[in-house]
Amino acid sequence: MTVSARTDARAQRSTTKRIRTLLALGAIGGEVDSLEAVLDGALSLGADAAAVVGDLGAPWSRWNAYRGIFRSLGSTGKPAFWVPGPTDAPVGRYLLESYNLEIAFPQLHGVHGSAALGPGPVLFAGMGGEIIDDPKTMRIEEALLRYPGWEAEYRLRVVGEFDDYTKVFLFTTPPAHKGTGTPGSSVIAELIKTHNPRVAVVAGDQPSETILGKTLVVCPGRLDRGDYVLIDLQAV
Repeated sequence: MTVSARTDARAQRSTTKRIRTLLALGAIGGEVDSLEAVLDGALSLGADAAAVVGDLGAPWSRWNAYRGIFRSLGSTGKPAFWVPGPTDAPVGRYLLESYNLEIAFPQLHGVHGSAALGPGPVLFAGMGGEIIDDPKTMRIEEALLRYPGWEAEYRLRVVGEFDDYTKVFLFTTPPAHKGTGTPGSSVIAELIKTHNPRVAVVAGDQPSETILGKTLVVCPGRLDRGDYVLIDLQAV
């Protein structure tokens, strides 16, 4: 189950050996001060790691905004995993900032079209940007981030090698859900049903949760509007 939380209490910075409680964030929008306040509050409530779905920066934000976001996540001493949103473009400069801060803070992991292991162990994997099901969709990585669905399927094939792991997926495109009529990507829905992650964190304007197959799909809402969610992975 999920519990929403908002608090400004300070938290002790420490590393973690197991991920039980996951802080889910979406649409930071370059608001570094808001991010740091939420991190402090979530850590005081026992969050062991963070999962972030873009947009990380504001559209066409300065690159030091990314630097501030990654540094804030790294300074907690907790594992953090993220994917960029459609406006986190061009992808080259975003990836450079991510790469530099991941060297400084080894517990940070961008999982855009890739995967990384967290304590537990828990496998985090995802795909950022806008995912379009039409296989003829032109991929774009300069003015915005947009990918055909087949590319998400191709990049995340590696997840199939970790069947015995607890999995958390991160997407900025929500999955289509025929049962609830929720619009989204059928490709993302199929990836979730195929790999059965325990949780899928997806971007969206309003906090919500639903079940897709065996997976809890959580939208944490927008951090730039004060929203975030704590997820107890052991209770899901």
